Amino acid sequence: MTIVTKPDLLRKAAGCSTSCVEDGEGSVQVRMDAPRKTGAAKVFAVYGKGGIGKSTTSSNLSLAFARLGHRVLQIGCDPKHDSTFTLTKRLIPTVIDVLEGVDFHPEELRPEDFLVQGTGGVMCVEAGGPPAGTGCGGYVVGQTVKLLRDHHLLEDTDVVIFDVLGDVVCGGFAAPLQHADQALIVAANDFDSIFAMNRIVAAIAAKARNYDVRLGGVIVNRSAGTDQVDKYNAAAGLTTLAHFPDLDAIRRSRLKKATLFEMEETPEVLAVQAEYTRLAASLWAGAPNQDAKPLRDRDIFDLLGFE
Repeated sequence: MTIVTKPDLLRKAAGCSTSCVEDGEGSVQVRMDAPRKTGAAKVFAVYGKGGIGKSTTSSNLSLAFARLGHRVLQIGCDPKHDSTFTLTKRLIPTVIDVLEGVDFHPEELRPEDFLVQGTGGVMCVEAGGPPAGTGCGGYVVGQTVKLLRDHHLLEDTDVVIFDVLGDVVCGGFAAPLQHADQALIVAANDFDSIFAMNRIVAAIAAKARNYDVRLGGVIVNRSAGTDQVDKYNAAAGLTTLAHFPDLDAIRRSRLKKATLFEMEETPEVLAVQAEYTRLAASLWAGAPNQDAKPLRDRDIFDLLGFE
């Protein structure tokens, strides 16, 4: 995407030009850059319904990768800019904030202006977002990746995790798909998050026509069981990669500005730590791509027992 000035950001929806391109059947999106691999790193984009625990999942997964000896970069892609909160113990400056501070002249920035080292050596970036109603999150994600490339910060990275906002229709949703190898969906064992997951499956299937990204599978979160997700997976052709229960320790970890690896090591917490470590090792080894097919809305209602 084209670099724009601050007035352009506010006037032209943060780089979202009027030039559009067909991006899958029934979909029109802003014209993006040609897909480019993010160095030699394994790149994952984490998706899911808003509030489902994507940031908690991303941060703990990042630290699990780091504890396995990998160099990790986590990029928060939500205007809420709290993806890396438990890794850095604070809300770090966002890319959009530091760009505004130099009147949108990225050549004036240094890595320490927007890159913060968190727990376990995980490098953290928060893309942020334009003021409400004035811009597109996709521009900010694109500029974030460009800054990282310009400063050669991706060359020594083994794993990149994009923690993506929950809004499927926003340009910020599509932007990480230019760079990711696999999309991971976080879902709970309930109808609403499975319904949202189905929309994400459809969106990623459409984007896969133009980008190299593929579905990696489902991470079941905040759920005692997986029976509803299992039904959907069997119908859509997806696989569950990991399962994390609805533990109070997970909720408290956010309040304590801590990852699960920093919480008191009760048997339950140790089990969750082991599951994150197993998930990271599995993804590093190469989880197979999923050739999933989204269901029709009516079929999801029928499948999950709604009258």
